[in-house]
Amino acid sequence: MSEGGAAEPGGSAGAVLERAVAHLRAVQQDAGSAAVVLTDPADVAPYARDRSGHLPGDVEFAVVIASTVSDVQQVCRVATEFGVPVIARGGGSGYAGGATATAGAIILSLERFTGIRSIDAESGVCEVEAGVVTADISLAARPLGLRYAPDPASAAISTIGGNIATNAGGLCCVKYGVTRDSVLALDVVLASGELIHTGHRSIKGVSGYDLTALFVGSEGTLGVVVGATLRLLPVPLGVPRTVAAFFPTADAATAASVALFSTGVRPSMLELIDGVHLARIDEWRGTTFRSRGAGLLLVQTDGLAAETEAQLLIDVLSQAGSDVEVTADTAREQEMLDIRRWTSQDQAPRPEITLNEDLAVPRHRLVEMVRRIESISAEFGVVITILAHIGDGNIHANLRIPTSELDADGQLPPRAWAAADALVATALELGGTITGEHGIGILKRRWLRRELGDVQYELQRSVKRLFDPQNLLNPGKVFHEA
Repeated sequence: MSEGGAAEPGGSAGAVLERAVAHLRAVQQDAGSAAVVLTDPADVAPYARDRSGHLPGDVEFAVVIASTVSDVQQVCRVATEFGVPVIARGGGSGYAGGATATAGAIILSLERFTGIRSIDAESGVCEVEAGVVTADISLAARPLGLRYAPDPASAAISTIGGNIATNAGGLCCVKYGVTRDSVLALDVVLASGELIHTGHRSIKGVSGYDLTALFVGSEGTLGVVVGATLRLLPVPLGVPRTVAAFFPTADAATAASVALFSTGVRPSMLELIDGVHLARIDEWRGTTFRSRGAGLLLVQTDGLAAETEAQLLIDVLSQAGSDVEVTADTAREQEMLDIRRWTSQDQAPRPEITLNEDLAVPRHRLVEMVRRIESISAEFGVVITILAHIGDGNIHANLRIPTSELDADGQLPPRAWAAADALVATALELGGTITGEHGIGILKRRWLRRELGDVQYELQRSVKRLFDPQNLLNPGKVFHEA
């Protein structure tokens, strides 16, 4: 097996895959498995891509829709025996190409892993399967006065396994932390097919190395996460206050977001939306948000002190020259929050491809980063729109390329990648990172060594080899192949 996960000279990737699938079907039949194996091109096509826009090309692959952990173990054992790559897949909502198909691979779908096995209200933990839609966890816990705090904008469609794979952030992470902060333990199937359990059901525990944290954010390259024990938090008491503050420019809104922290208040949500996105929402929904400004801060406070905290923040926002609206009305609050979710999912159809960047920089460099994004957009002639979890410094600088500018193979023009490279270089120069929550996948692996440096890059590759010596788990993702 080569380091890229391709078949050895004994047969083409397609021929090896065909033999592996035939053997897998025989094993499943003997075991009475209810897993579904798909090989017809029309049946597997929906599993080829994620939301990144990356086109894997005309590659031959199979899909296994697993029903049980035993099914996952069987797939990994057969894959190891035949040298076939395995790509774990949840909802396919990723933006970095991490779940896209590669030649000769088995896409291992966990879409049937939707069980919420238990909710322990006294301990504040729950046990879930990897295919549970993220928003459904809070729906199940809420009658007990609990919730799963991380709240990615894609919560209604993304799965907890995918969130774990990329260490997803979200709208409430400024106060409650990202996915890693809520994962206590994991059930993971290794490349060999062995099932391990990492972490603890207890909130605290430091026995040995923290393998749970290692798997979170590993993008399916170290093992297949099939289950998780998650920390739940109480639903905040009181009535939240939601503030919409409109500014003339995005950088003015960014400066105000930084100033908010001088109050000593940590908002439960602090999001930025630029004028281009506001105009698109108006176009799609018939609203008039863009007429109120070119930069919108969505701010929320929660808990018993929500009203007092909101007023402290409103004072700062007003002094910064914003047009402020505040509400405690549930319907209006949801309408405001939907502004952000609509924008993230970009539901209005447009003839364009989006290269969705998610850079992060220290808070005190945010204004400079936003200004540099605007200058890079002008320099390379590429429309770059800005969304941000601005409270924790995570900026989505989305490059919008008209489909008319793609080449004959559907690839982006060189200036788009040049603009993306300039964005990455700027984020690193300002002390930041190339990805805050989307992961590396395929689309960002070209920049990973630049951030990590040679020593750490090779050290991380050695960790990959330890867990996956044949390089069968999501090969070609995260790291460039030798």
